[in-house]
Amino acid sequence: MRPYLLAETNWKHLKDDNIELAILPWAATEAHNYHLPYGTDVYEADYVAAESARKAYEQNANIIVLPTVPFGVNTGQSDIYLDINLNPSTQIAILADIIEVLDRQGIKKLMVLNTHGGNDFKTLLRELGLKFPEMFLCTVNWFQTLDKTKYFEHMGDHADEMETSVMLKLQPDLVLEKVHWGEGKEKKHRIAEVQEPWLWVERKWSKVTEDTGIGSPALSTAEKGETFLKDSTDKIAQAMIKICDMNISDMYES
Repeated sequence: MRPYLLAETNWKHLKDDNIELAILPWAATEAHNYHLPYGTDVYEADYVAAESARKAYEQNANIIVLPTVPFGVNTGQSDIYLDINLNPSTQIAILADIIEVLDRQGIKKLMVLNTHGGNDFKTLLRELGLKFPEMFLCTVNWFQTLDKTKYFEHMGDHADEMETSVMLKLQPDLVLEKVHWGEGKEKKHRIAEVQEPWLWVERKWSKVTEDTGIGSPALSTAEKGETFLKDSTDKIAQAMIKICDMNISDMYES
């Protein structure tokens, strides 16, 4: 039993506890090229949240990891078979209910640990922050915690070298043999400015990629995945510890 995971712990352990920070892993269920499972984001969320929490817990952080939400925003993949979509309006309703429980029970800090690029929790947390002014609400995009160019040769953002390497480490039995890996080629938008950070338009997935991947997985290895996971969970754990130690009423330097 890992006492920092709500799904594994028990009432005997928790009934007199005073949790400082709750972590809510949020993923998605969607196709990941030909070779990775639909649950790739869920496996990542489960592992990253649990491993980061373990490292923080072992340094006396009083935290709890909630069960992973397995579905995310997949509006741009509506025609990809069995990609399950949760609209942002559904997400904010789920978040509001969870935050209400935490707020009522005196757990005033929540970290949403996101492993899916289609999820964007910033605007949702802005709105919920007004409704729950005593709560500290933050979100972590796991895939942005590190500079990927220091770990991988081919860049992408879906079933790419990073994600394939991670899954080769976490769930190698669910990764198809390399002969089945798609190239992960992305068709770029005709408007070049869309590639710049100041102009955004949702990608229609079946129009930009044939295999549902974006980024070549060709050079993926379990060793690369292990190193990336270690360094990213180290970094997230330190953030968890600092948030636990932080006084919400005194968060800014004088």
